[in-house]
Amino acid sequence: MLELSTVNDVFVSLTSRGDETVALAQSGAEWKPITSKHLYGRVRALAEKLQSWGIQRGDRIALVGENRWEWPVSDFAILAIGAIGVPLYQTLTPEQMGYILNNSGSKAMLMSTKDQYEKLVKSGATTIDHVAVWDEGDFSNAEKYSEIMKRAAELEEHDAAFDAMVKQAKPEEIASIIYTSGTTGDPKGVVLTHDNLASNLRYSTDGLQIKKGDVSISYLPLSHALARHQDYAFYMLGATIAYEPKFDNLTKSMKSVRPTVFVAVPRVFEKVRQAVEGRAHGFKKTILTWALGVGAKHKDEVAAGKQPTNLAWTLANKLAFSKIAEAFGGRVRVFISGGAPLGKETTDWFLGVGIRVFEGYGLTETSPVISRNTFEGYRAGTVGKIVPNLEVRVAGDGELEVKGPSVFQGYWQNDEGTKKEFTEDGWFKTGDIGKIEDGFLSITDRKKELMKTSGGKYVAPQPIESKLKSDALVGQAALIGDNKKFVSVLISPNFGSLEGWAQKNGVFTKDHAALVKDPKVQKVYEGLAEKVNGSLGHHETIKKVGLVPEEWTVDSGELTPSLKLKRRIILEKYKDMIDGFYKE
Repeated sequence: MLELSTVNDVFVSLTSRGDETVALAQSGAEWKPITSKHLYGRVRALAEKLQSWGIQRGDRIALVGENRWEWPVSDFAILAIGAIGVPLYQTLTPEQMGYILNNSGSKAMLMSTKDQYEKLVKSGATTIDHVAVWDEGDFSNAEKYSEIMKRAAELEEHDAAFDAMVKQAKPEEIASIIYTSGTTGDPKGVVLTHDNLASNLRYSTDGLQIKKGDVSISYLPLSHALARHQDYAFYMLGATIAYEPKFDNLTKSMKSVRPTVFVAVPRVFEKVRQAVEGRAHGFKKTILTWALGVGAKHKDEVAAGKQPTNLAWTLANKLAFSKIAEAFGGRVRVFISGGAPLGKETTDWFLGVGIRVFEGYGLTETSPVISRNTFEGYRAGTVGKIVPNLEVRVAGDGELEVKGPSVFQGYWQNDEGTKKEFTEDGWFKTGDIGKIEDGFLSITDRKKELMKTSGGKYVAPQPIESKLKSDALVGQAALIGDNKKFVSVLISPNFGSLEGWAQKNGVFTKDHAALVKDPKVQKVYEGLAEKVNGSLGHHETIKKVGLVPEEWTVDSGELTPSLKLKRRIILEKYKDMIDGFYKE
């Protein structure tokens, strides 16, 4: 168990050890080490600047940027002076940015790029008095980090007055306000205290064997509770964090950094699987198919933490599985998944190739971890055991309810919204449907996403969507069926794989709109749905398949920053296609 009572204790521990490398930052094609002294000096320099702006304890400071060394410096500086951090997703529109800034009453904003600065200018924010930008450039009414950091080298030795200020933080003080993605209306600000975050950090990594000398890549958006929690925990444990600002460069970074701990959302694991299967052709595909068949027979051994030793598995490992491990850098010994259900198909596939993924579960409102699998307690298909200082119960309708010190106090200036999220006896309603068996928690679906057909039958979309996404041709899948006569699905293809399939099957076009309309292409996706239907109940079976010509992304608006579907957006965008399914 980690010993800390505030998030500031993470900074104190991190900068008191004298480590030569606490983080890695990109400098051209190289990774530049950041020492604990460098971090301390930079945080002091920025904290002084924030104070010169007149920022007081309890004031809100907004923060938006990629995963770069400037993020932890900004975060720790905000906390050091007793202010409250308000992280924003990079993909917000100017209007969304303005709403959060005004709702939170943020007085200052720290940001990464000219694009973010231009959004701020258009946002209609009325409370921001001061701005600082990480990048170089000409920004009117904004200061540059390069200027602020000129004094950082002079401030690397510990200062008693500064250290005393850092330690003034109290557990009950607000540390951060994290706004939800706002897929069902205006975003709500989740108020998290130092105690909320620290109490979760104390227990969340127990049993994961993360230690000094480990290396992890920080690439999931740091405005997301999972990514920020990862950084805090790994800093406390002495691991080194490499900051990768571009998700598209993750594959390259895994090869150069060679992490020992890899944290991802399910979509990343799904993409790895699709890439492995999509690139295997001819003789290589024959070998992979054979190896996966061997691995499937030994997944129970892998789930138990054992490496099979028989000749067939050893050969399969040498020919295929070791190549998959190399794609992650070749050194990862701890794989962690969170943010959404991993799905049985993906879990089993990775077990089959010798990789045990420790799936966990949590919400922003729970700071975030509620449960996790560990080396000591692992069960495939579950999200592990509840962290020791939380209680979880299952309501009559199957919804999970949580109580404990890491559960948030409420939404910022939203008493009505807060009240709706708690039971009369004070338990937080997670909105997830689940069950607990032998102490292991399983999540079956989101309560709000459960569909009810016009025939009165309930359908859980996520497990069915996971089955579809296990095929390399499927990028994303969104099940349709609420108040409908039957279930249908919208599929956003994995166009890289689809173009390869098309060339081999006589469809000679790379135009996405033409591809998805081609009868051969439509037939192959209908076949995928039929294959999935074989494992479903009659009321769950997919009757209609619609292919869309766009790849769904965070930037285009169909996915949240943690790569979950924004169902309301999808239903609105493809209303005509969906209506066509049910005209008959």
